[in-house]
Amino acid sequence: MPAPVPSELRSESSRVAPSRCGTMADARISTYLPPNVNPTQAAIAYGCRALPKLNEELQADDLLTRQKALMALCDLMHDPEHVYTAIRIGCLESLKALLRDTNDLVRIKTTEVLYIMATHNVGREGFLEHNVIQALSFLLSDPHSACRENLYTAFKHLAQVPAGALGIVNSGLIPSLVWKLQREEEEIQALLLDTLAACLMEDATEALASRVVPFLKEKLLSTSSNIRSKAAHTLIAVSIPLEGKIQVWQHDVIPILVHLLKDKEEEVQANAAGALMNATVTTEGKYAALDVEATGPLLQLLGASLSKARLNAIKALTMLAEAPEGRKLLQSHVATFRVLEEDFSPAVQRAAQVALKVIEWKP
Repeated sequence: MPAPVPSELRSESSRVAPSRCGTMADARISTYLPPNVNPTQAAIAYGCRALPKLNEELQADDLLTRQKALMALCDLMHDPEHVYTAIRIGCLESLKALLRDTNDLVRIKTTEVLYIMATHNVGREGFLEHNVIQALSFLLSDPHSACRENLYTAFKHLAQVPAGALGIVNSGLIPSLVWKLQREEEEIQALLLDTLAACLMEDATEALASRVVPFLKEKLLSTSSNIRSKAAHTLIAVSIPLEGKIQVWQHDVIPILVHLLKDKEEEVQANAAGALMNATVTTEGKYAALDVEATGPLLQLLGASLSKARLNAIKALTMLAEAPEGRKLLQSHVATFRVLEEDFSPAVQRAAQVALKVIEWKP
C-alpha cells in the first residue's frame, strides 16, 4: 500500500471546508463583477439583432441606457460593415437627435460615434445623405472642448473627400469655421486648419470674404510648428483664386512666407514654398518676393530631403524667373536645375525642365 500523504503537503484545493452541519461547504456569491465586463457599456445583443437593439436604446428615456448604448457604438463603429448597417436601420437619425441632449456626456459620446463613422467612406456618404453636417453645426459653441474637438474631427474626416468638403462649403459653415480659428485652443485650431485647407480647395470665396488671410497670417507666427505648417498649407488653397493671390500680397503675407522658408521644420518650409508658388503668379506677388530676396532661401530648398519641398521651391522659382530681375538672378544657378532633371521624383524632374526653359528664355 502507498504511504499516506502528510497533512502539511495536501493542497488547499483538496480540502473541503465543513459546513455548519459538518457535511458540506458553504455556497458563497462574490460581490465582484465577472472579469472583462464593462459596467458602463450596454450589453450587445447577438448577431443581426445587436445594432437594432442599440438603436432602440439610443431613443430610451433612461439616461444611463442612452449613455451605455453610445459607449457600445463607439466600439462597433470601427467596423465599416457595422457603420453600413447602422446607417441602414436609422442610427444616424437617432444620433442627430442626441446632439441636442441636455446631458454633457451624451453629447460628447454622440460626437465621438459620429467622428468614428466619418473615418469610413460609407460613413461620409451617410453624413451627406442624412444632412448630419447641419445637425453637428449646432454644437460649434458647445461649452465642452471634448465635444467640439470630436465635432471638428468629424468635419476633418468628412472634408478628405471632395464631396464632403463641398458639403461643408455649401452648408454655409466656412465663415463660422474661420471665426472659430481665432478663439479655439491649439489642438482644435489644427483640426480647423486641416478642414479649411480641404474645403477651400473647392471654393475659397466665403473664406476670403471672412478675412481668412489676416487670420492665417497671424497663425504663421505661431510658436507651434504644427500650426505654422497647417496655416501655410491652408494658404496654398486660399491663394489658388486670383482674389486670394491679391489678398496675400495686400496683407503683406509674402515676407512672412519667405521667412518661413528658413524654418527649422522642413514641412513648414515646404508649405511656405507652396504658398509662395501660388502667390507669385501675379506681378505684384513676384516683385514682393524679389524685394525680400526670396530666391536665396528657395535655392537652398532645392537640396531638401523632402520631395514636396524641392518641387514647391522649383515652381516658386519658376514664377520669379518670369520677371526679368528674377531670371537674371537665377541664370547663374542653371547647373543646379540640371541636376534636378535627374531627381528620383518624376514631378521634380518635370518641374526642373520647365524652370530651365523659363530661366534660359531670351526675348
